[in-house]
Amino acid sequence: MSTIGLDVGTTGCKAIVFNDEGHILSQGSREYSILTPYPSWAEQDAEAVWQQTWDALSEAVAAAHDDPPTALALSVQGEAIIPVDRDGQPLRPAILGMDTRTGAENEWLAEQFGTENLFNRTGMPLHTINTLPKLLWLQRHEPEVWKTADQFLLYEDFFLHRLGGRGVISHCLASRTQMYDLSTGDWADDILAECGIDRERLAPLAPDGGGVVGTLRQDLASALGLSHELLLVSGGHDQACAALGSGAVEAGLAMVSTGTAEVVEVAMTTPILNETLRQGNISVYRHVVPGLYLAMTLNHSGGLLLRWFRDTLCRWECEQALTTGQDPYDLILADVPAGPTEILILPHFAGSGTPWLDTSSKGAILGLTFATTRPIIAKAILEGLTFELRVNLDLLKEAGVTVSELRAVGGGARSPLWLQLKADICQVLLRVPQVTEAACLGAALLAGVAAGIYPDMATAVAQTVHLQRGIEPQADNMFAYDERYQLYRQMYPTLITLQRQL
Repeated sequence: MSTIGLDVGTTGCKAIVFNDEGHILSQGSREYSILTPYPSWAEQDAEAVWQQTWDALSEAVAAAHDDPPTALALSVQGEAIIPVDRDGQPLRPAILGMDTRTGAENEWLAEQFGTENLFNRTGMPLHTINTLPKLLWLQRHEPEVWKTADQFLLYEDFFLHRLGGRGVISHCLASRTQMYDLSTGDWADDILAECGIDRERLAPLAPDGGGVVGTLRQDLASALGLSHELLLVSGGHDQACAALGSGAVEAGLAMVSTGTAEVVEVAMTTPILNETLRQGNISVYRHVVPGLYLAMTLNHSGGLLLRWFRDTLCRWECEQALTTGQDPYDLILADVPAGPTEILILPHFAGSGTPWLDTSSKGAILGLTFATTRPIIAKAILEGLTFELRVNLDLLKEAGVTVSELRAVGGGARSPLWLQLKADICQVLLRVPQVTEAACLGAALLAGVAAGIYPDMATAVAQTVHLQRGIEPQADNMFAYDERYQLYRQMYPTLITLQRQL
């Protein structure tokens, strides 16, 4: 019996059909754009995302005719907000998590509730990424949209409404909105009341622990060529689904997902909400696995920075890739030098992620000479992203969050060069699952457990998540990169005053 993991990311979507052993039977994918009408804004046409995702889903289901799926769960980007009317139609573009327009709203939240109190209640540090300040921004700046909207949905509940007629939100995704109380496992009614947000205008919470939340509409099932019922199952945040799909379902196991952004998720049995994590802006929220929590670090740039480099400075490689059928990234990284490069890159092209969460920080390249080539810059991008990763791993260790092993997933897990850099710079053992599309697999496992294909989550992971050989740090590289890392640690504090003036 097969299931579908449907992943709706920030710049693209994937629909993958898996059999009960975790093998990919078929898949479809599409890309879509981010709208930036103003410098600090990041929006998206939710209707276009729906259409592209439906096309990817149709492609995957059509190719799985020998084993049509029985259940579907969603893995979605977090924090986006979509005001909709009574029919579920968007009233404006979605405001994405990477949008940074809500500085004034965060100042109000700090004055009204206190940053420490909000973190201890919701697990979410004060930042523009959160859903709550986006709702406050809509109240203040688009009152007609605020008044007209029937509900304010995230991508999970928006899609479930389209697919099954009833939009519900998982506890996992809800706990990333800064409106969910970790201790009660429910919307924080006092926070909502103080902010003028009616509970009824948010999606109802799915059953705690997940499970079936509906079935695919008959007209959509017919359009997919399905003659049987397709169960819709509570899913969650894409990074939490990826943690499940990588096997990070025990305390101390961690996943590093390198896609549009680069994220670390560390599994915990209880939410650790100490001052070190709060000051480091580490979010703590519900895992998609019942009874577990996650601590999450974030670098907004991630693979998006390499994509910018590809599209902006590597036209020849892109043209060659079209001609030869090769991956443009393979061509870009083909001639990179051995060992550390002589330049340093601060990868804050969309502001800094954790631990600083400083939207005024920008990207920087130090050490350029006439001898600097595109392969050197390409490798320095990977180094800078990985130095940023180590900053966060060091912070987690300082806060008492144990990371015993890193499971690498996402597009970055397909690069042997990048994987070895992670091991050398972060001085940690890496393991790569055979299926690196872990967000889709995690969603498919949630669907499988709810459909009765697996008796529980532990069995599902044991049956489907298979790890390849470990990638050990290399001693010589560890020493060389440790010296460069000490220099990298000085970049942000040295440059930030100048950047703010700029």
